[in-house]
Amino acid sequence: MSEIPETASGVVWQSSPPGSIYDYIKVASFSIGPDGLVDQWSRRATEQFGIEAAEVMGKDPIEVFMPVELRPRGYRKMAEILDGREWTGLVPFRTPGGEHPHGLAEVYVMPSETEGGRHAALCIVVDVRALRGIETDLAASQAIFGQSPFGFLLFGPDLTVVQANRRFAAVFGGAPSEHRGRTVHDYLSRPEAERMTAALKRVLDTGDSVTDLQVVGNVPGGNERRHWSVNLYRVHSGTGRPVGVAGLGIDVTRRHIAAREAASARRNLAILNEASARIGNSLDLETTARELLGVAVPGFCDLASVDLYQGLLTGDEAPPGHWGSGHPEGYGGTSAELRRVAFASAVSGALPSDRPDTAPGDRTGRDGGSDATGGVAASTPGAPSVGALHHFPFSSPSATALRTARVQAIPGEEGSLVQSTLAVPMVAHDAVIGLVQFSRAKGSEPFGERDRALAVELAARAAVCMDNARLYRREHERALILQRSLLPPGDPEAAGLDIACRYLPGNTATEVGGDWFDVIELPGHRTALVVGDVMGRGLRAAVAMGELRTAVRTLALLDLEPAEVLSALDEIARGLGSPSGAQQASRVAHKNRGPELSEVYLATCVYAVYDPVTRRCTFANAGHLPPVLVEPGEEALLLDVPPGMPLGVGGEPFEEVQVELPEGALLALYTDGLVESRHHPLDEGLGAFRAALTDPSRPLAGRTLPPQATGHRAPAPVPAPGAGSSSLEDICDHVLNTLDTRHGEDDIALLMARVQGMPTEAVGDWRLPREPRSVGRARELTRAQLVAWDLEPLVDTVELLVSELVTNALRYGEGEIRLRLLRDRTLVCEVWDAGLVQPRRRRAKDTDEGGRGLQLVGLLSAAWGSRRTPQGKTVWFELALPDGDSSPEPSVEQLLSMF
Repeated sequence: MSEIPETASGVVWQSSPPGSIYDYIKVASFSIGPDGLVDQWSRRATEQFGIEAAEVMGKDPIEVFMPVELRPRGYRKMAEILDGREWTGLVPFRTPGGEHPHGLAEVYVMPSETEGGRHAALCIVVDVRALRGIETDLAASQAIFGQSPFGFLLFGPDLTVVQANRRFAAVFGGAPSEHRGRTVHDYLSRPEAERMTAALKRVLDTGDSVTDLQVVGNVPGGNERRHWSVNLYRVHSGTGRPVGVAGLGIDVTRRHIAAREAASARRNLAILNEASARIGNSLDLETTARELLGVAVPGFCDLASVDLYQGLLTGDEAPPGHWGSGHPEGYGGTSAELRRVAFASAVSGALPSDRPDTAPGDRTGRDGGSDATGGVAASTPGAPSVGALHHFPFSSPSATALRTARVQAIPGEEGSLVQSTLAVPMVAHDAVIGLVQFSRAKGSEPFGERDRALAVELAARAAVCMDNARLYRREHERALILQRSLLPPGDPEAAGLDIACRYLPGNTATEVGGDWFDVIELPGHRTALVVGDVMGRGLRAAVAMGELRTAVRTLALLDLEPAEVLSALDEIARGLGSPSGAQQASRVAHKNRGPELSEVYLATCVYAVYDPVTRRCTFANAGHLPPVLVEPGEEALLLDVPPGMPLGVGGEPFEEVQVELPEGALLALYTDGLVESRHHPLDEGLGAFRAALTDPSRPLAGRTLPPQATGHRAPAPVPAPGAGSSSLEDICDHVLNTLDTRHGEDDIALLMARVQGMPTEAVGDWRLPREPRSVGRARELTRAQLVAWDLEPLVDTVELLVSELVTNALRYGEGEIRLRLLRDRTLVCEVWDAGLVQPRRRRAKDTDEGGRGLQLVGLLSAAWGSRRTPQGKTVWFELALPDGDSSPEPSVEQLLSMF
């Protein structure tokens, strides 16, 4: 940079330090005297020609520099110069040594005069190679700087524009010369200009280049934001002196837009992947809504809310596509009633209102339910809070989105934090179930077409999950109602048994199972205890359980042996799911059935028949867990009952085991949900169950059963240790509190029975010989036993019926006759014989003298029947015990109906 040493008389005297233009063009000078010899030699001439002044002073320049063949021409020119003529031309010269011994110089000869008036000459010499280099550099500079398709600026040391190329001027207007003297503040906003200025200073001071500096601004007369990538580097003179900063700007707006779209696509893909992993993990509608907003905020939007139709949440059924029938006449010009189930915000100060809707009948934006536009309005005090019911105005965009099932864009209002909102209907199976609203705050990027598509996809995924949850909940409720309707109602009672039972359904996250239990009264005051479990879950399992339970009750009334009952059940289980009339074909082709169908209708079952007179219990097992028996003062034991194959497998017979139960013993039947879970193995659960039954006097104080536990009485608090309560109900509570039954993975059924055998004095048992007088003997024994039991009102009826049964045994039976009377809650009379022919009730003709005995038994008894025994058959009838009033006598019409 030039220095200004002094100013005199208004003239600026300037000194040029090294690095000026003369350094580039290498100007040298020497003078020729009147004699044609060199009389002055400059230092630049010494540098250029490589000849010291002592070597050339006083010599002929033609001989020193020019080749021999060009010397004659040189002498002629020299003569002309000494005559006072100027001359400019190219002169080859020879330099001693050096890389280029021959050179070409451009010589400018100016005539001069000495003090004596003689002619002399001053020669200025420039190396042609240097000139050509400068011309080439200038041409290259002009090609790069002036003809570049990119904007090019040269800043001086004071950071003002020294030169601009045509491309820059074409973008920012005017001629290139008009931009000289401007600064970056003339082109960029203040923040961007300050950032650019700081970069220019850093480059000028340090010499470190800056590449790809991203600058954002607007061109004159345009509103579109442009993006430039700027490269800065320091410019030096030939001697290395900094003379400014060069800046090359490239418009990368399209590249930025493409990168932004690519980033948006990657973000949307990531959001979809996250949605696939996070949405729909629960079968709860509200939880699914919160999962949707957890994915959308803040990755996709700043605020979001979910509104579902109240009818959907309450379980009301509606035809497809009619969840959102916001008919104006039906709702006073508003949409159907919705409930806000979820809200999320990443913006401070945009929290949902804590104030619920004020007008229950018409909760619209006019009275505090939703804003008038139907937007999310989460930042306004009148927005509905989570859980509040509200309506959208019928003409609002949100109501329109619900009605038309199309996305509606809602601009933000003045003074609101919201820039724009997308109201996206949630559509599942061609039905609108609700509305999700995605909002972006002011300052965020506005929604684009890709965002609309993503919003629709997110809402659709959540809608399908919610609809599945709704369908599951409906099926779960129906299955639960069906399941509970098939459980024994009330408190089951049985002769010689104290019974308690518990049923715990799985939690709401699991499907209804096929567990069941039953207590069935059999003839002779015997009792059938049943516990079963259909493999699989859901409504089909509950239906299969109902069919099997009904079949068990039907088979039990036939008074079959336990093994026969299970064999018949196995046939029924194999026929479940087969078309009507194709059960036999289904059994034949059972092995070829698909595994899925076979699995649904497999079941396990324990069937036990208890006789209170003998205190014997006969067990048969179809793949179920073994019963547990606790004898008084002993540890709980697993009964060794052959497990057999599950029902529905077929091909294997079932075995029976008969066990005599001591007085006061405890028998427990249960399903696998009580002793097995993913947290502990089956053996560990069985051990804990046995331990709880072995010492039931150690209940856990202060603990109660889970609220979903159902039994035949409300579960009472477990008494504290030392309370002394050992009732069967308390033992059930103790078992369920001691074991880990809160996992909710499977249903739990527990059936417990304490043995209380029938007292000896309540049984009358006699054997009668096979002879006619045994009929009279049977009447005598019956009368005496009834009088001893204070049942005189029943004597005449029982005598008559016993006489009929013993007479039939003598006439149609075989072997010895056995008469047994049992008194418990009812009076039962049984007549045994060795004959295999079952009695059959028939209507006698008017002319028949007999055949009316069984008709009389059926008329006078409460119930009667017959069953096979291992040694023959048993015919029985049952009468209710008198309650103080005389038993009603049969009417004349009833007696005449037998004739």
